[in-house]
Amino acid sequence: MSRDPFFLRGEVPFLRAYRQTETPAEEGRKIRALFARIAPRYDLANRVLSLSVDRLWRWRVVRKLSPASGHRVLDLFCGTGDLTRALGASGAEVTGADFCPEMLLLAKERSPGLQYIAADALCLPFPDGHFDLVTAAFGVRNLVDIDRGLKEMIRVTRGGGRIGILEFSHPRAAWIRVLYRFYLRHWLPRIGGWITGDRSSYTFLSRTIPAFLDQEGLAARMRVCGLEAVRYHNFTGGIAALHVGRKH
Repeated sequence: MSRDPFFLRGEVPFLRAYRQTETPAEEGRKIRALFARIAPRYDLANRVLSLSVDRLWRWRVVRKLSPASGHRVLDLFCGTGDLTRALGASGAEVTGADFCPEMLLLAKERSPGLQYIAADALCLPFPDGHFDLVTAAFGVRNLVDIDRGLKEMIRVTRGGGRIGILEFSHPRAAWIRVLYRFYLRHWLPRIGGWITGDRSSYTFLSRTIPAFLDQEGLAARMRVCGLEAVRYHNFTGGIAALHVGRKH
């Protein structure tokens, strides 16, 4: 479990410092504007920065969650729709949701047969128990209120349904952790900035990754918010992790 003293209050150290001069609404607007700026070259940046390993991670998410044909699935923080499309290939009824219209426009262009909707993860426009599965890839760490976001995911999931969260995490091996943090600090902002022309956005994103909860910390948070049978699967030595929990 995370030893951060603000753990039970849903705080993330870097974002906590960022909030000192920003209200939650202002912070949300700034994060939305950040993703709007980098949207046109977001996918290219992801492929280059991860050497396309992000595609493998999403494939593994679909394989582990195995959505069934006819199941209702919500892909939250869908961005340009990479995971939404992969989930849709299973035959499930998939809805992609994101709070950034610029990202959604690209998602709709690339997969016009899927349903996309603009939605705030802290106040989802869906009835209780509507989905069999809710996924969230690389967005939870940017939430202004992590607990509120988790509870919204739980609310729209049916009893017995699952929530799967793919997020950057903390590598298990010390040598990987050292190299990874060096990469985040020195190379990710440079490369991301070179590709998108917006280095400041990638500097911000690179700082949110090591500041976010580790595997046990996120698992504990999910349990506190009401999920049971929470498990996580490390990808690429723990650089990313898939957390899966079930609604009672």
